[in-house]
Amino acid sequence: MAGRGVTRTRFAPSPTGLLHLGHAFSAFVAAEKSSSGQFLLRIEDIDRDRCKPEFEDAIFEDLAWLGLQWRQPVMRQSERLEIYRDALSYLSDLGVTYPCSCTRGDIKGALSAPQEGVPIHGPDGLIYPGTCRGRPMRDLRDGDVIRLDTGRAFDLLRDNMLSFRDGRVHVLSRDAFLRGIGDVILARRGMGTSYHLSVVLDDAAQGIDLVTRGLDLFDSTWIHVLLQRLLDLETPEYHHHRLIRDADGKRLAKRDDARSLRALRDDGVSPAEIRAMVGM
Repeated sequence: MAGRGVTRTRFAPSPTGLLHLGHAFSAFVAAEKSSSGQFLLRIEDIDRDRCKPEFEDAIFEDLAWLGLQWRQPVMRQSERLEIYRDALSYLSDLGVTYPCSCTRGDIKGALSAPQEGVPIHGPDGLIYPGTCRGRPMRDLRDGDVIRLDTGRAFDLLRDNMLSFRDGRVHVLSRDAFLRGIGDVILARRGMGTSYHLSVVLDDAAQGIDLVTRGLDLFDSTWIHVLLQRLLDLETPEYHHHRLIRDADGKRLAKRDDARSLRALRDDGVSPAEIRAMVGM
């Protein structure tokens, strides 16, 4: 941890497109909540197909233009793949992982069967119906993903409740987790890890004691708390901030280049005006 009385936060963008107003707001919030010199930057570049060097360069340029400063060196997930593999091996040795060959179509079809009712969505997408649950890890084949057997995970913890702080204490039961989240993916095809696994390990490695991120990731925090318990890591405090939306109420996306920080800067907008635009 960063130390008693010290708040260490981070901003962790993915270089898959240009930063927009929503990213600026998130970075501002994290920087303002950190103690002096405790604002960190992490590049979440595990998706090698979509991450581009020019977008990473743009991240540094945009953040510096906004007046933000961060500690060096910058952490890159692409340089930590061995650490993620070691954590996966550890979880597999605990008996809480299994390989899965199901496609999204397979999952949607299983959930759409008359006896199952309407498909249910959780923070990781469609809630997996458990088709491959029980497959041993020695049966892992090319093209499989690796899932967390959440039922076994709770059995191992001998605890039916999870909790974390986000201004107040939030609590979720085992039954609610299994019903509303399910067996999430820990290693995606072609990546060797997943957002959930890597973010937990990276926050611990960087000594983050306050995770600031958007409200859209609130439900994912339960996954991260469960992984922290399994990996014997401390659970930091969280702050899930409001989302910046367009005039139609839609959350901003990187594909909307017209609202990118670079486009706004090219139009003559100043960093101070960016702060005003996001309500700071």
